[in-house]
Amino acid sequence: MTLVKFNPEKKNSALLPGFNDIFESVIGDTFFSDRRISSVPAVNISESAEAYQIELAAPGLKKEDFRVSIEKDMLNISAQKSEESSSEGKIYNRREYSYSAFTRSFTLPESADADKIQASYTQGVLKLSLPKKEEAKAVSRQIEIR
Repeated sequence: MTLVKFNPEKKNSALLPGFNDIFESVIGDTFFSDRRISSVPAVNISESAEAYQIELAAPGLKKEDFRVSIEKDMLNISAQKSEESSSEGKIYNRREYSYSAFTRSFTLPESADADKIQASYTQGVLKLSLPKKEEAKAVSRQIEIR
């Protein structure tokens, strides 16, 4: 018995058999895949009773590369890094510059206290703590059962 994989993502496979396979093999080639890597770092967002936490994975950067700003109710996190190595007197067959930049924007919830946001960068992770306003913190109390 032969097992055939079913991929519902492939459209028009009945109309143009093999076209998607050829297209995927060209796009999946290492020449293109190195350039298709997403330049936007992954983000984890969590919430506790006291604050919101944002963790942004950005290894290889320095804290000086980051810009964190607030405009109205938007939290903007951006970074820019460029590296140029200059070696005089050498003849290059191939020389590549390293340049990367990204911007992530998040809408701040009304319960976040924008004046008390703190940020730190350690071991490739930018961590932001957005404390909640006092009136927004969850008040818990024990209810007596009669």
